[in-house]
Amino acid sequence: KSAAAATGGTCSVDWYADGVTINSRDVTPGDLFVAIKGPKYDGHDFVANAFEAGASAAVVDRSHGMLGSATPLLEVTNTTLALENLARASRQRSAAKIIAITGSVGKTSLKEALRLVLQKQGTCTVSWGNLNNHWGVPLSLSRMSANNNFGVFEIGMNHPGEITPLTKMVRPHIVIITNVELVHSGHFESIESIADAKAEIFLGIEEGGICILNRDNDQFDRLQKAALMAGIKNIVSFGLHDEAHARSVNVSADSEGSNVDAIIGGKELSYRIGNPGIHWVVNSLSVLAAVDAIGGDVALAAKDLSSMRGLKGRGQTHLINIPGGKFIVIDESYNASPVSMQAAFKVLGKMSPRGQGRRVAVLGDMLELGEASSAHHEALAHSLVAESIDLIFTAGSYMEDLYNALPIRMRGHSAPTSEDLLDIILNSIRPDDIIVVKGSASSNTGLIIEALLGLGEISKSRPRDHEITVKG
Repeated sequence: KSAAAATGGTCSVDWYADGVTINSRDVTPGDLFVAIKGPKYDGHDFVANAFEAGASAAVVDRSHGMLGSATPLLEVTNTTLALENLARASRQRSAAKIIAITGSVGKTSLKEALRLVLQKQGTCTVSWGNLNNHWGVPLSLSRMSANNNFGVFEIGMNHPGEITPLTKMVRPHIVIITNVELVHSGHFESIESIADAKAEIFLGIEEGGICILNRDNDQFDRLQKAALMAGIKNIVSFGLHDEAHARSVNVSADSEGSNVDAIIGGKELSYRIGNPGIHWVVNSLSVLAAVDAIGGDVALAAKDLSSMRGLKGRGQTHLINIPGGKFIVIDESYNASPVSMQAAFKVLGKMSPRGQGRRVAVLGDMLELGEASSAHHEALAHSLVAESIDLIFTAGSYMEDLYNALPIRMRGHSAPTSEDLLDIILNSIRPDDIIVVKGSASSNTGLIIEALLGLGEISKSRPRDHEITVKG
């Protein structure tokens, strides 16, 4: 009845659901399946599959004429609008502290870090995977339990105007912008216009809310001004900058992560972050700033960050046993931009393989960079040289521009697609190599990850404990 009231729909029979999904393949017993009509598939074609998987009920469009049977259905005028109304109803009934995250890179990693620390301090709903668009945000929000203490929701965009309706639906108490970089720049006139689109997240913040911004980012002043114009009085900054409210004062890196001395909310704190790379240090500062902003236990959160690990496609590391030894593969295959590429190169460059091992980068095209795509790819050559990467393999037409800009000694092979590169990569790997694989999702570098993992047995040992030392 509550779902019918929220959506203005009509029920065929009484039913109860304790979960929501829009993908019949993700149904678990007790879920409510919402039949969304998308550009490729119509969810109404999969209602039967959802019930076979254990769905308690399904939300369907009245035009499909399914009502009237004993099947538990909620008939509505528009299923997409119904999903949004379910999300609004979920938000309305919740007393949870809500955090919304946007930014060019690092959103999902930050969200998972917040999940890690907040689940130790109360019940928490967090966006699934990277569900951050006009379907993913309301789906994640509708799954929030009425008795949750915290909710953390990722909000993404690749065009202006996309964040506004989502942030007004989420109504966050805390908003975090990780950074503003040249991502999806093919859809924007300038990086300033990207910043303006990210700043739309301020339009949904609850009265008295807090904005957390990256003090190291070039767009900080612009974002701060936008926050003030939106009526936000409490602006907290994080980063390495001397004026950041949450800042590191000393970082000691090793092969597994970093030891950090920081000041959070005016208090000194020392902790460990369990992933290597300065970008993870900066992420950790925003995590602790958010915990401080919601009145959580910052010291406990800092302690829990030591168990943070890379996610699949976003820094997950594997140790592979092969004849003659082992090699390391770092999976960065989910996405790519100039700034995230450089971050990955810095991590790889800090690591020294044992024996005759090499630092190897396998790179796929960075997409949605517009007319400057070739220049952005070619410019990566400088970073690869600076980080002393030994061997580079590339897939894609844009990456060919990078490959041709490399010194000959660094060139492995360049191919039109990731699939064309597979056999060459597999035949080139040798024991003690450390390999990072990175590219935009559509460049399909995930195929290369799967092939590398298939070369041998995946060791249960932590790679960085046993196979890598850090230079310097």
